[in-house]
Amino acid sequence: MSNAPAYTPPKIWIWDRGNGGRFANINRPVAGPTHDKTLPRGQHPLQLYSLGTPNGIKVTVMLEELLAAGHAGAEYDAWLIDISAGDQFGSGFVDINPNSKIPALLDVGVEPAVRVFESAAILTYLAEKFGAFLPSGSAARAECFSWLFWQMGSTPYLGGGFGHFYAYAPDKWQYPIDRFAMEVKRQLDVLDRNLGTRSFVAGDEYSIADMAIFPWYGALVLQDLYGAAEFLQVASYTNVVRWATEMTERPAVKRGMRVNRSKGEGAIRERHSASDFG
Repeated sequence: MSNAPAYTPPKIWIWDRGNGGRFANINRPVAGPTHDKTLPRGQHPLQLYSLGTPNGIKVTVMLEELLAAGHAGAEYDAWLIDISAGDQFGSGFVDINPNSKIPALLDVGVEPAVRVFESAAILTYLAEKFGAFLPSGSAARAECFSWLFWQMGSTPYLGGGFGHFYAYAPDKWQYPIDRFAMEVKRQLDVLDRNLGTRSFVAGDEYSIADMAIFPWYGALVLQDLYGAAEFLQVASYTNVVRWATEMTERPAVKRGMRVNRSKGEGAIRERHSASDFG
């Protein structure tokens, strides 16, 4: 248990602008733009405004997989949204995503242009637009969507919960770390048991469910996400490790992981054509 004094909430919550550790400058309790800023526009039908975080990687992997599968209409321009600089609060970005979170997609290849926000919505939109990476049978389709939304509902506990209190919070408190570590290990066990009976997350076919889950749980078991590999004993989830390793061997996954990154080996800040990968 924590030795910190008990916290008694006030009758009315008041925003402390300095609270939140390293993310204090990008979190706020209100929506809407803070400044006027027009988003850039490239030559391709799909305009992606994102960052190379797990949620952003989902979409760049999907787009690279579509191109690898021969869907030329999936050519895209990827523009980096620097959330540490507050780009997500610019008026142009808020017009596409009123929730001010990456990723956001604008399809200008249709009339009128279509905006799509939330990573699972973007994956689904692209899968349906191109008829790819989403099963057609009702049972298989339901299974794919179940795992896709499992990820959307589960990873806030991994990132915003465990990751925040274990790696980013100004002070280390045992109670929240223990609480979220327990949940993350339960999630890993759910995924590990599932992958013990099938090749991919939703069955024997690669799908948007894999693309959604890999950047979070693949990074957790392979890349020491949050520096917590030993703490969580991630190597013990052997089926997740097997699947994640196979995912990293896919050329489109390798490319997608490089897009909208500002630093690191092979980082590509903006992507406008296949030649950007060198």
